[in-house]
Amino acid sequence: MDLIEVLNWRYAVKKYNGQKVSDDKLHRILKAIALSASSSGIQPYRVFVINDNRVRQELAKDSFNSQIKEAPHLIAFAAFNLITKEHIADFIRFMAKERGLPESHLEDYKNKLELHLLTRTNEENFIWSSQQAYIALGTGLIAAADAKVDATPMEGFNREKLDELLGLRKKGLKSVLLLALGYRDTEKDFLANQKKVRLPLNELVTEIN
Repeated sequence: MDLIEVLNWRYAVKKYNGQKVSDDKLHRILKAIALSASSSGIQPYRVFVINDNRVRQELAKDSFNSQIKEAPHLIAFAAFNLITKEHIADFIRFMAKERGLPESHLEDYKNKLELHLLTRTNEENFIWSSQQAYIALGTGLIAAADAKVDATPMEGFNREKLDELLGLRKKGLKSVLLLALGYRDTEKDFLANQKKVRLPLNELVTEIN
């Protein structure tokens, strides 16, 4: 299917039919998230596939998003609550290994990252990390649609509770986003057969010549 047709097909599903996504498709979506654009390539977030029904039921108590407990699959995105010198050193070490380079060849890049990231406040770096997680979420949405898997991005949940349930504080993370995956219930979802509404290009886009 053409990319534009795929994007026109997708929407934020409200009701799922219970059918699970195959392991292959789920892995493909997660792989796409891993390959998403990320500032400096550092990926200052982590992704959690929540299969524990107890966690989902508990989280759903504080949210208007019924998809948290009803969708077959739930993914959480959590961002680093601060960026440390160790984070940067680990990233440089990993990059050197993956590219078959000595770490010394990346010393200038490491210094630039430290200068750019470590001179900002923790709050500024958390906002930046969260923005990178949003980009990854967008990639996940497109990958899901390409696989004809329905999805729902969600912000309306108790982040502190999820942080506690997943032990995120110990990992230096804070939850920022959820992504439900599955297949739409065309009979119960009022949006299933509605036309997608988006601004026309001539209103959304301005060319600066």
